[in-house]
Amino acid sequence: MEILVLTTRPHTDPARRALPALDLLPHSVRVAGHDMAALISGPDPDVVLVDARHLLAEARAACRMLRTTGLRVPLLAVVEEAGLIAVSAEWGLDDLVLATAGPAEVETRLRLLVTRRAAATGATGTMVTCGDLAIDPDMYAVKLKGRPLDLTFKEFELLKFLAQHPGRVFTRDQLLREVWGFDYFGGHRTVDVHVRRLRAKLGTEYESMIGTVRQVGYKLVLAPRADPQVMVDDLAALRG
Repeated sequence: MEILVLTTRPHTDPARRALPALDLLPHSVRVAGHDMAALISGPDPDVVLVDARHLLAEARAACRMLRTTGLRVPLLAVVEEAGLIAVSAEWGLDDLVLATAGPAEVETRLRLLVTRRAAATGATGTMVTCGDLAIDPDMYAVKLKGRPLDLTFKEFELLKFLAQHPGRVFTRDQLLREVWGFDYFGGHRTVDVHVRRLRAKLGTEYESMIGTVRQVGYKLVLAPRADPQVMVDDLAALRG
C-alpha cells in the first residue's frame, strides 16, 4: 500500500514521528508538505495521511483543500488525544487515528478505508440522476437543472447517498453510519445541520426534495411525474 504523509516539516519530521506504528508495517511511505504538489509529483497514493498533531488549523485547511480539489483516495488524520475536540465533519476526513495507536489498529483502519473506498467507487462510478438533479461522483460535482451547486464534501456525500436510494427513509443513525462512518463521534444534530444547509443550497423551489419523516429521518423525494393525458387536457384548456 502506498501511503502519503503530509506534515508541516517534511524534511525534518519523518513519518514515524507522526505515526510510529507505520515503521512496523510493510507499506511504502512517502512524506511531503501540506500542499497538492506531492499528489502531482509522486506516485498515486492509496491513502493520504495528514499530520494534525500540533497545528490543527493548518491541518484542517490542508484537509479541506484536498477535498475541494477532488481527492479520490481515503483521507486520514493523525491527532493527539487533546486535539480530538477540534476535529469536525468540516474537515472532510474518512477517518482519524491517535498518534499513539499500535500497528494492529493502524493496519485495520487502513485496510477498511481502502476496501470501503474501492467498494464505493465501484458502486457509484457513474452519474446519479434524480429528476433535475445530476451528481457526478468522479468529479464531486452536482448540478440542479443545469445549475452547479457549491457543496462541502459531507454535503455532497449526504446528497449522493440519498439520491442513490430515492424514496427510501433513513434514520439519523443510519445516515451517520453510512455517510460519516461507523466510528464517527458526532450526534444526530450533525445530520440535521447538513440537511438544513443542503435545503438552503437547493433553493426554495427544490428544498422539499429532501423530505422529513417525523420521528424517523430523511429521504429524497422525487417530484411526481405528470400524467400525459392530464397535460394534454390542460394544454387544450389553455388554448380554448
